[in-house]
Amino acid sequence: MTTFFDRIFTTYPIKTRRALEMIPGTVAWFLILFPIWGSFFIPLAVAYFILFFDVYWFYKSSSLATTAFIASRKIREAEKKDWLSLARPVENFEKMSHIVVIPNYTESAEKIRPGIESLYNQTFPKEGIYIVLAMEKREEGAIEKANTLIKEFEGKFGDIFATFHPDVLGEVKGKSSNEAFAGKMAYKKLVKGGLVDEDFTTISSVDADSIFDPQYFSYLSHEFLKDEHRHNKFYQAANVYYNNFWKVPAPTRIVTFFGSLWRMGLLVQKDRLISHSTYSLSLKLLHEIGFWDTDVIPEDYRIFFKAFYKKQGKISVEPIFLKTSMDAPLSSSYFKSLKNKYQQERRWSWGASDDPLFIKWWLTVPNVPFFRKTIMLINVLMDHTLWPVNWFIITIAANVMPFINPVFTRTALGYNLPRLAGFILTLCIITTAIMFIIDYRTRAKHHRVSKKRLALFPFEFLLLPVVGFFLSALPALISHTQLMLGKRLEYKVTEKI
Repeated sequence: MTTFFDRIFTTYPIKTRRALEMIPGTVAWFLILFPIWGSFFIPLAVAYFILFFDVYWFYKSSSLATTAFIASRKIREAEKKDWLSLARPVENFEKMSHIVVIPNYTESAEKIRPGIESLYNQTFPKEGIYIVLAMEKREEGAIEKANTLIKEFEGKFGDIFATFHPDVLGEVKGKSSNEAFAGKMAYKKLVKGGLVDEDFTTISSVDADSIFDPQYFSYLSHEFLKDEHRHNKFYQAANVYYNNFWKVPAPTRIVTFFGSLWRMGLLVQKDRLISHSTYSLSLKLLHEIGFWDTDVIPEDYRIFFKAFYKKQGKISVEPIFLKTSMDAPLSSSYFKSLKNKYQQERRWSWGASDDPLFIKWWLTVPNVPFFRKTIMLINVLMDHTLWPVNWFIITIAANVMPFINPVFTRTALGYNLPRLAGFILTLCIITTAIMFIIDYRTRAKHHRVSKKRLALFPFEFLLLPVVGFFLSALPALISHTQLMLGKRLEYKVTEKI
């Protein structure tokens, strides 16, 4: 069967790619418009669809609260352990090294510095940490910025050096192509130069504003050395947006609130956990699969699935129950900050552009466990496809039907549909209250804010219907539609000051 599909994709490369690119946008628009046209022709089916979707949304909300609670407890337990003491006795600890790649473009030295300081504050021996400042050659002042940081931290790590990624014809400008260049240069300098042992070295993809827990690399070393399958693993901490939580506009704070809990909850969801944003993996694995790709903007899901299929499904993600804190988009003004958050959501939702490749690999790569690859693909496709759909169904669908088909509202189901939908969604308030508690306890040391403002925080969620549309559904729908129409997304760096 894989041979058959491989022949189809080889014979019709452009047509098959375009057909698969149309799937996310087509399905999204179909589901969004279904309550409108369906109300004319099959109102009963539409009513049951809306109720089913609302129940599904309540399940998702409950699941988020549950998984975030479990993960938060594991994080608190992990924070109390002395991971360096646990790692030191493990065989080959003295050979352990960590390479940290920090791709950046237009971020100031002041923005990058705190992340490097968090690496200096690691409990893991600093001589085993190697920092790569992955600069873009086209950035004005890149050399001066790199030299400033190198001079400041020189001698404090195993090494700190910069790479300057040139613009290459055929490459997509962005994090992935920059990291690919930096990773190859680091491999040549550190492995070929005999400074690190490839078998006992991890490499981390890091955002410029990532602040690591002081025990991250000690914890990572322990997990890496204890695992006999270490070269088939990615390692993922809880990426949370706590650095500037109280400085960003309220709409951004609402979105990052749910985003942080979602990323935390993923740590206990096994095959739903895929490398994202800031993560680590075996350097040997990265080298074997050919580093990051250069024809893509979002690199995290791509590198995971690339490894997954090249290694015939023997790849998994190991959770690191610690927090890696990052910035939410913040600019010089309120409006610019919201615009930056919108652009960030556009870039994240463009991850759907990888779906055609994931489907192609699912159909054409042999000897990969069918059940596991199918579950993982379904999870990704559902997350991407429903991203722009959720808001429309849970917010307005039940209230649209009476206007479109008033006759149906005279039936028992038609009359009670808005009430039933409202009741189901009201139950989500309970799960949201639980999330408030989890968030408060997890972010306690970041709560440098007045009690009055903290008490007013829940009332900001009255903006959720508007925020959900403009900072989630709309940017995702535009990305999906753009992909469906065969247009590309231009990479834009998210401004964070």
